[in-house]
Amino acid sequence: MRFDAPDVHALVVAQQVELTGRDGRGDIGPTRDAAMFEPPDGAFLAVRDEGRAVACGGVTRFDGTRAELKRMYVVPGARGRGLGRLLLEALENEARRLGYAGIVLETGKDQAEALGLYTSAGYEPIPCYGVYAGQPISRCFEKRL
Repeated sequence: MRFDAPDVHALVVAQQVELTGRDGRGDIGPTRDAAMFEPPDGAFLAVRDEGRAVACGGVTRFDGTRAELKRMYVVPGARGRGLGRLLLEALENEARRLGYAGIVLETGKDQAEALGLYTSAGYEPIPCYGVYAGQPISRCFEKRL
């Protein structure tokens, strides 16, 4: 799946609008991130329901051995059906296929659903990195694959 496909772009914009509403930190940009999700360093996946994209997420190179999980999102009407977990497992498999030994991620401290998903999937808290370091709303995690 291409990150810059129109229906996927619509999901990413919806994610950023929701994040802005929750904690004021959304970053609604066009498709500036598309190249990071291209092989051999990354992959982007979407879940479709009756042809409509309802969930998305990607992995991209973080460092020499780890990927970073980015842009995970499930539309409100499709939540509670296990699509986030299905997508997370598929992205972990993609990261393994791309040769990564682990995944890092950042999420917001008030995103209870995301925090629950990641901790139940074996992600462990780590100090926040990069632009997230020192941000009181950020929580960062890592999982060895």
